[in-house]
Amino acid sequence: MDDLPLVHVVDDEESVRKSLSFLLKTSHYRAQCWASGSAFLKDVDRSEPACVLLDIRMPDMDGIELQEKMNGHGIGLPVIMLTGHGDVSLAVRAMKAGAVDFLEKPFDRQKLLNAIDRAFAQLADAEARRDQMDAAQVQIAALTPREREVLEGLAYGFPNKTIAFDLGISSRTVEVHRANLMAKLEVTNFADALRIAFAAGMGSGREWRKGRRNEGDALRATDEQWHDDHGEKQRDTQYQHPG
Repeated sequence: MDDLPLVHVVDDEESVRKSLSFLLKTSHYRAQCWASGSAFLKDVDRSEPACVLLDIRMPDMDGIELQEKMNGHGIGLPVIMLTGHGDVSLAVRAMKAGAVDFLEKPFDRQKLLNAIDRAFAQLADAEARRDQMDAAQVQIAALTPREREVLEGLAYGFPNKTIAFDLGISSRTVEVHRANLMAKLEVTNFADALRIAFAAGMGSGREWRKGRRNEGDALRATDEQWHDDHGEKQRDTQYQHPG
């Protein structure tokens, strides 16, 4: 029995808990029932994969508040919100907060089972993404700090010249680091290196790193240097021109 998927039922009405528990058990699920959101938060086993059937209206803590607390406590179990007639606006809030689905009471048995299937599919996808992130981070840990900086810059879409400017190294050195990191990541093309970087969470922030000049600064500085160099040459030419 323990190998059956687990579904948590959080509802203050005992009759609803009993009805859902019976439906789940006869549909090859395990059911664990909770009479309140606070009891669920206190004693739920966060380590076991499961989904949550959550009543949107409960006296001590409503479904929306419980969902927010789950998110705040890092309880990443997919939620199916159970609503009464006229709770559509609350259901929309729940969906925006990450609920997989919402079902109006009384709900159709097959619709409920379909929603549970979607919840477990979402859970499997999330676990697969976590596994990919863990594997990618292990690969990136083998890089030197400078190689990680170069890969991070590439993940933000910066060209070699911009990365070189921001790191205070030459473009040629960036190319060497790029070749080395690809060898260490055991990839033969740049796209695969980027996939590993993205899986590890690189390139997802608003800025590359604090204290580094952004791409606009790099381009402006390069442009100013070009004008300085050419202006100096022009002045030298004018000075050497026979009078």
